Amino acid sequence: MTQLHTPKASRNQEMGRLSFMGSVSPAVVRFRDRGGEGDGTSRRVPGTFSVVPAPMKQTVRRSLLVTSATLASLALTAPASLAAPSPSPSPAASGSPSGSASPSGSPSASASPSVTPPADMSSVGGTRLGQAGTQVAIAGGAPVLPKDLTARSWIVADAESGDVLAAHNAHWRLPPASTMKMLFADTVLPRFPKTTVHKVEAKDLAGMGAGSSLVGIKEGETYTVHDLWLGVFLRSGNDAVHVLSQMNGGIAETVKDMNEHAEELQALDTSVVSPDGYDASGQVSSAYDLTLFARSGLQKQDFREYCSTVTAKFPGETTKKKGKTSRGTFEIQNTNRLLSGDYDISQYPGIAGVKNGNTTNAGATFTGVAERNGKVLLVTVMNPSKTDHNEVYKETAALLDWGFQAAGKVTPVGELVAPKGTAQASAQPGANPSASEGSGQAGGAGDVSAKPVAGSVTESGSGGMWIALAIAGGLLVLLAGGGYLVNRRWPLPDLVRRRR
Repeated sequence: MTQLHTPKASRNQEMGRLSFMGSVSPAVVRFRDRGGEGDGTSRRVPGTFSVVPAPMKQTVRRSLLVTSATLASLALTAPASLAAPSPSPSPAASGSPSGSASPSGSPSASASPSVTPPADMSSVGGTRLGQAGTQVAIAGGAPVLPKDLTARSWIVADAESGDVLAAHNAHWRLPPASTMKMLFADTVLPRFPKTTVHKVEAKDLAGMGAGSSLVGIKEGETYTVHDLWLGVFLRSGNDAVHVLSQMNGGIAETVKDMNEHAEELQALDTSVVSPDGYDASGQVSSAYDLTLFARSGLQKQDFREYCSTVTAKFPGETTKKKGKTSRGTFEIQNTNRLLSGDYDISQYPGIAGVKNGNTTNAGATFTGVAERNGKVLLVTVMNPSKTDHNEVYKETAALLDWGFQAAGKVTPVGELVAPKGTAQASAQPGANPSASEGSGQAGGAGDVSAKPVAGSVTESGSGGMWIALAIAGGLLVLLAGGGYLVNRRWPLPDLVRRRR
């Protein structure tokens, strides 16, 4: 991701190593890959993923999570008050690593962000969320917050109701690193069918910053959009982001689209300069905004499936030997350590995404969503000061544990607000939301099948991906009866509560 040089360049690699290097960590959990034909272009069924058992005991819980988190974005409360002014980005060609200019008037992401939050933070979602320090209202019987939390900013929210259970400097504008890719995906994912094939040109890979995390895309090779999104979600590949951005009209156009979408989501702390999250002057977001991005993205079926995929096959380079041309594949693994596990941290029970990041300026950042006993939580953690390995995941896991124990025992200190369009639509009886909000698949297909994905294992395979059982995006009816209803809670469909 950012301007680190060897031997410390690995900090920008999300997993602490270059994309072409194998893992040197003890393999606590190993996954046998399925699918992935020898030519590197596995046959795919548009809009669905082959489902195989997830490598953890809480497979069903993870599937429940994704379903519940999808409905979460619809259970939004009234619009926020006292919102901070939105940045006014003016993307243009520049010498920045991504080729986009810093927005005029936007805050600067310095090499060493201040250790003190500003006094005038946004109050989107509630006045307490705009106050510095930890905000929590513990009632009788509620557990105390975890000790030794060192993140500069964090938030714990009920994904379905939108209630913020606790927060710490929730609106502090900080460099986001690759968690910005959630906004990138939420913006661009609906625009291209996953079967679209693209041949990579030199210009597609131009402008990536030194030390960027890469999935291994090669000039002159062809990839499907499905391949590219696997590269974005699993390997946090800036090369995949840049190719998709060029397909979307270029870096500057994509940055413009992302800033506009952030404003629609009322994510007013966010200023996008580089679509991949690479450190750039003026590029900031907040724990609150990142949580909004995750909540919005989880409405989309493909977003849910990509962010819950543990391993997959990715197309390699085309080779010629004895006059024969062949193209193999190599395995990629999700860099979200609460999903894939690591030698010093186990897979978190019920986890299903969403995105991690790590750069020089941002430090470690992470947004995760998990389900337990029918409760779905979103947690975002930004830049722990403690430098232990996988610290961002350890603090996230601690906050998730606390949130599940505290749910129903604390008074909310704020809320995750509705997108502007949602608030407007819900104010009009019978109004329908935009197609993009209800779309479940890449390309904006919006065809939410009544058949659960768990029942759609195909003969073809789908790139050898490990994804949670019964990711039930196909069962979700995002709109029950027409318009969004403010303050309505959306229960999990009974059909996906347990699959035996």
